[in-house]
Amino acid sequence: MFDMESIRALYSRHAVDYTPHFRVRINERGIKFADLRNAMQNGSIIEQNLQDMPNPSVLILGYTRNNKPLHIAIGMGDNVLVLITAYFPDSSRWLDNYKIKK
Repeated sequence: MFDMESIRALYSRHAVDYTPHFRVRINERGIKFADLRNAMQNGSIIEQNLQDMPNPSVLILGYTRNNKPLHIAIGMGDNVLVLITAYFPDSSRWLDNYKIKK
């Protein structure tokens, strides 16, 4: 099971793999690594998908340096985070401050 304390610890130790998809998407979406770091520090888990393959995953809701909501999808490997994608959630698709899908 995931918890933010463990995720933050791995992230702070740079135990992170960035998928090629992740790198492409953050560039396309104009997401900065400083905003990812900020969102990881203040974020919370809003979804867990323990059956995902090849790694169980979570969706984190955090906020950028400018207080903009940011979703980060992360898989958990063997003592490493696998960053899958990140995006600015669309308010037309999310309820409850970007925590619940419509």
